Formats: sequence, structure tokens, C-alpha cells
Amino acid sequence: MESLWEKDVPKVCFEAMDGNENTDVLIIGGGIAGILCAYKLKNTGVDCMLAEAAEICCGITKNTTAKITIGHGLIYNKLIKRFGEDKARLYLQAQIDAGEEYTHLCRRIDCDYENKDSYVYTLNNRKKIEKEVDALNLLGVKAEFCDSTELPIKVAGAVCVRDQAQFHPLKFIYTIAKKLPIFEHTKVLELMPNKAITDRGDITYKKLIIATHFPVLNKHGSYFLKLYQHRSYVISLKGADNVDGMYVDESDTGLSFRSHGDMLLLGGGGHRTGKQGGCWQELEKFAGEHYKDAQIAEKWATQDCMTLDDVPYIGQYSKSTPEVFVATGFNKWGMTNAMVAANILCDLVQEKSSPHAEVFSPSRTILRPQLAINAMESTLGLITPTAPRCPHLGCALKYNRAEHTWDCPCHGSRFTENGELIDNPATDDKQM
Repeated sequence: MESLWEKDVPKVCFEAMDGNENTDVLIIGGGIAGILCAYKLKNTGVDCMLAEAAEICCGITKNTTAKITIGHGLIYNKLIKRFGEDKARLYLQAQIDAGEEYTHLCRRIDCDYENKDSYVYTLNNRKKIEKEVDALNLLGVKAEFCDSTELPIKVAGAVCVRDQAQFHPLKFIYTIAKKLPIFEHTKVLELMPNKAITDRGDITYKKLIIATHFPVLNKHGSYFLKLYQHRSYVISLKGADNVDGMYVDESDTGLSFRSHGDMLLLGGGGHRTGKQGGCWQELEKFAGEHYKDAQIAEKWATQDCMTLDDVPYIGQYSKSTPEVFVATGFNKWGMTNAMVAANILCDLVQEKSSPHAEVFSPSRTILRPQLAINAMESTLGLITPTAPRCPHLGCALKYNRAEHTWDCPCHGSRFTENGELIDNPATDDKQM
């Protein structure tokens, strides 16, 4: 199913690679993170090249709800407790810088950029909201507590941050990608030191950025333990009352709201990929109860890489791979974190210091409670004696009745009913 963003924008196409190539920096993955990396590196004068196995923005990026905000759920109180005030402030500043850079770029791009207030609400835990407001105020953000909103449901409270933004992601990305050195339909089959083997030839590089959503290099970094994927669903409603702000529930299974033109985008129904959840049925039920005169125009789904501690992994891929870098684990906030990744990696590949690199370092501790959950899911997936299996690491796949796909509960790979690969980290079709 196509997202709203795919309906009204012509694609920008690039040729496939034809023969061997050489570059200083190779970027693998043509989503927003990879494209922003290429954009910043090229504009800095760095020789770079991007290889995409299919077409740019054909994966997760096209299914975003496209909010540009520092309001990443109730994260700042957690960050202060987990990492301390200084690192929480660095995370915040990285997001602020990303938002300002979008503002600067979008002044020159017709991408439906609009300033909107951002709200994170709760249905039942006012105290959580009060703590988040206090945390943001401590970090220097003028956040406000709200006990009523324009939503059709009663909330216990919401934290409001003014002057955030939303935009049309594909209009933005297709514009900045037009003059970049991109090869589409060029699938990387094997990674060797300073060489990528593709189905179109070899690419020799000095440094490598892996921006494939879930990292596809299994030999290093333990990303199969450090990440899991979370699936969520969206419907666009015509004839519903629009909202003037951007709203998200603090709960992983809650609802999100934003408007685009005369359409209301309602998101939710989320669950760990490969598990059961509310899916579109939950959204359709909510719409039937609260927007009785509205019609569903589009519906689509997406998934997000989730880290152990709510902070993305951006930086050196692992301690043993000094020339390889990664951007992953955006925890549902891919718009600002993609720009954060581009800013950090543009510095690191040029061997410059980045003020935010330490906070996002992929080599930070993995001793978090989520690690045990990920390990348990992987173990269960490996010992379940059913077919079909995921070619990534051999876990048993689960059938997703809502989307008619085979999904991996271990690491989030997805396949069509016929076994064709939809989402990574798998790189091949499923094993029957």
C-alpha cells in the first residue's frame, strides 16, 4: 500500500552502476539518513558515492509521519537519569541543531514545511508529563504543561514544545538528491576491507557509512543484540477534524495525530515486528468512533529500529572497524536523527571532532534491561522448530495476517507471502 507522500510527487531516478568504481567515502542505503550524509559530504567537498539496492526512499523513509521535533516521547527525564544532565543536554542540542538545519534547507525547497507545536500526551499518568516538563526546563527548553488538547480523547496531561515543524519528506529528499552521486539498483553483496562487491561491479573505498536502516554487516558491533524493530500503522482520513499541532502518545502502543492539508494522519496499532498488535484495525475502530463522517483515503505501515537505551547508534561501527561508520536505531524519530547522523558522520569521516559523537557512540555500554529481552527473543526464534526461516540468522518467521507477510520477531526482517525480501537486516529471500 502506498503512503500519502507517494501520491503527489514524481520520483527522481538514478542509473545503476556499470562496472567498477572508486570513491573516498561509500554510503550504503538510500533512505533519508544516507542521502543526507551524501548531501553534506558532497557540499563539504568530500568525494563520496551512494549505492542503493533498489530505489531511493523505497524502504522506511517513504512511510514516515515526517515530524521534525525535539519532542521524542518522554525521553529527557530518562536521559538525565540514565546519562546525566550534561549528556542529556548534548542529545537535546543535537536535535535542536538538526531542526535548525531543516529550517534553513526548507526555505529553498517546496516541501510543505510548516511550523507546528509538538505535544507528547498521556492518557493516565500526569506525573510523567510533569517530570518531562521539569526535565526540559532544566535543559533550557521552554516546555509547557497542558491538561487539555484539541484531540477527541481526554488526556491526563501533555508536554508542549512550541515552534517545531512538519513537512513532506519525499518532496524534500527528492530535491536534495537530484545532483548527488547515487547509483540505484546496485546491491552490495559482500563487504571486504576497503571494497564492496556489488551485483554491478566492485566499489573501492577508503571509508564506509552503512545507512541501511538495520545494519547489514553481522560480523561486527553485535547489532543483532543491540537492536529490535517495532512496527506501526497509519491511516489518512478525509473529512476528519484537523489538528493544528503534532501529537504523540508517550506509550509505545498509543496514537499519534498530525494533519497534512485537508487530511488527518492517525498513527498507532504498534507492536514488536513479528508479534501481535492492534494494526490498522485499531486505527479504523478509533476513526469509526471519533471521526464518524471521515473516509479512509490511504493506509500504510512502517517500522523502526529500537536501541537498548533510547539513543541512536551513530558513529564508528565497532571498535575493530575504524574506517566503517553507521547510522541506525532512530527509535521512531528518523527525521531529526537522520540529520543528526549526517552532521556527526560528516565530521567523523573527515577525522574531525564532533561535540555530540560520544552521546551517540555505538560502542557505549549494552548492559540495559532491553538486552535480555532481545536475547530471549533471538533464542526463542532459533529454537522454534517451524519453517519458514529467516536467512539473516535463521530465526523462525511468524505470519502477519494484517499485512499478509512473513515477519521475523528476532530482528525484524520481513518477506512477502511468496518469500521475497521486503525489509532488512536479511539480504536474501526467505528459506522455505
